[in-house]
Amino acid sequence: MPHSDGSAQLTAALDAASRDRHVFPLIPGDKRPAISDWETRATTDPDRITRAWSVAAFNVGIATGPSSLVVIDLDKPKHLGDAPPAAWAEHGVTDGANVLAVLCERHGQPFPADTHTVRTWSGGTHLYFAAPEGDPLRNTAGDSARGLGWKVDTRAWGGLVVGAGSTFAGHSYEVTCNTPVAPLPGWLSELLRPAPLPPQKPVTIALTGYGRRTAFLRSAINGEVERVTGSGPHEHNKSLYIAAVALGQLVAGGELSETDVTGWLLTAALQVGQGEREAQRTIASGLRAGARRPRTVVA
Repeated sequence: MPHSDGSAQLTAALDAASRDRHVFPLIPGDKRPAISDWETRATTDPDRITRAWSVAAFNVGIATGPSSLVVIDLDKPKHLGDAPPAAWAEHGVTDGANVLAVLCERHGQPFPADTHTVRTWSGGTHLYFAAPEGDPLRNTAGDSARGLGWKVDTRAWGGLVVGAGSTFAGHSYEVTCNTPVAPLPGWLSELLRPAPLPPQKPVTIALTGYGRRTAFLRSAINGEVERVTGSGPHEHNKSLYIAAVALGQLVAGGELSETDVTGWLLTAALQVGQGEREAQRTIASGLRAGARRPRTVVA
């Protein structure tokens, strides 16, 4: 029976989809996906959305990559000891918004506030931008190698954000600036653009034995690895999932080791620029799906 308290989330999901944002269900009152393979299953189809949200009061997830979005997440400290590193503290920084303001000053640019904006459950800010054309941007985190700085994350291909109309810890996500999504400023795009990938090295496939069975397995493995390494910029995660499902069937049939398959596919995913945690989640999801249809090789 449909839950009577899900109308607000359904309305929010349909509103996001009407703006060409690809949505999917999050666990009610949570930030975690309620479905597997959410990036490829996210949709703008009103009928699919209505059916999904008739089941429960799901929070609204937005798959930023398929939505052609880059969302800058300006977070706030969550606890007393969550203090900025010295390099940021010397500028009087107390949260992600301060960090972005410092970056704007360094680059002689205005603070990019004139775009669609959502206040998060913690009082942080999500700034929505249209992704630049060309090489797709990936997620970044805080002070990591490609991050913008302390308490500033970005979500693009491989990422998700919790949409307006959702709730977490008793607090809601609310639109605070309902203007159209602005293009990502060029200077931010350059800061977020990944470094060129290193030259690809062959993925080493170590199989013992001879004969038709071993030849078949080696061909299957190589084919799925090449599916990943040869995938287009917007197809990496989908291709990785399909490859994991196919090889997961052979794992479930006792033909291959899950550890080996995970290693081969992860190496391939890293070569095309996927983040390690994202790739590991996709591989695990594909292996679980493949395990439902075990496959053995007849010698």
